[in-house]
Amino acid sequence: MPLSMDAFNDDGFSVVHLTESVNRVPTVPGVISGMNLFQPRRVRSHKVAVESKQGKLVIVQTSERGAPRNRRDNDKRKIVDLRTRRIDEASRITADEVSGIRAFGSETELKSLQTEVVDRQQMVVQDLQATRERLYLGAINGLLVDADDSTIYDFYDVFGFVRPSEIDFDWANRTGVREFIQANVTRPMLRALGGIAPAGARIIALCGDDFFDGLTRNTEYRERYKNNENASELFENHAFSAIEAFGVTWVNYRGTDDNSTVAIAPDKARFFMMGVPGLFIEAFAPPPTFGLVNTLGQEWYSRIIRDDKRDEWADVEVESHRVPICTRPESLLQGNG
Repeated sequence: MPLSMDAFNDDGFSVVHLTESVNRVPTVPGVISGMNLFQPRRVRSHKVAVESKQGKLVIVQTSERGAPRNRRDNDKRKIVDLRTRRIDEASRITADEVSGIRAFGSETELKSLQTEVVDRQQMVVQDLQATRERLYLGAINGLLVDADDSTIYDFYDVFGFVRPSEIDFDWANRTGVREFIQANVTRPMLRALGGIAPAGARIIALCGDDFFDGLTRNTEYRERYKNNENASELFENHAFSAIEAFGVTWVNYRGTDDNSTVAIAPDKARFFMMGVPGLFIEAFAPPPTFGLVNTLGQEWYSRIIRDDKRDEWADVEVESHRVPICTRPESLLQGNG
């Protein structure tokens, strides 16, 4: 018998089952997404509170015995409420598209419909994961932007910091590279983090194509390999790969194929420290539906929205309520080459 739209009433198409399914969909490759950089924080509402504490070391004035004691001022704390944002997309299945379909070698119409729903979920999730990668790219730049480039959150403004000036690397003429990076990248980042960076933390530079190529052409970089057993490295193709040099992991960032929708400008680089607890977090909230209110947020949600009036179509929806956050934007640096 031909498949009917009434099959969507099966328990296999409930919000719970569909959400479990979409969370098992393989991840679309993404450089930042693959780093597991953002620590998840699941919340029960659309807001997440971030507390900042401007702790500083104070040099204490000496005093004579019996003199009034020095009293330390309490550190001022600031609590900022940030709202999660919804990213969502839907794919419509019409009655004509599923009428009479069967899985290969199977007579089970329900299985055919379930397969169709999973296929639609995967297409939607790919778009949303590209959106997630773009949000991550903004967060490591301290500026979360929407698809139209409007500002969602400028974390420098949110937490009360001034964006550091862009560093001019000028790879073609740069000498004393190790000292230059120590003075302009490594030490400023460590000082900005205020001692919370553990020993194993690494500095990552996500580089546009021209910036990355400028590094590999730099005289001092090439001298690292010249006349030693690693000289063959100079002839390797490093496009969209990572190299270790001068205490930094340099990654030739690969975004979307148009090199603009999700991308780093060709002559730019973005620096951040990986492995610092709490530096990057991502809050997940539940969608505003009665069945999920006051539950802990999940990364993705999926459900079926049916045409209740004419029973002609059903939308496979996937959504996420999230906000990626950099809690110490003063530690983020940008460079040009």
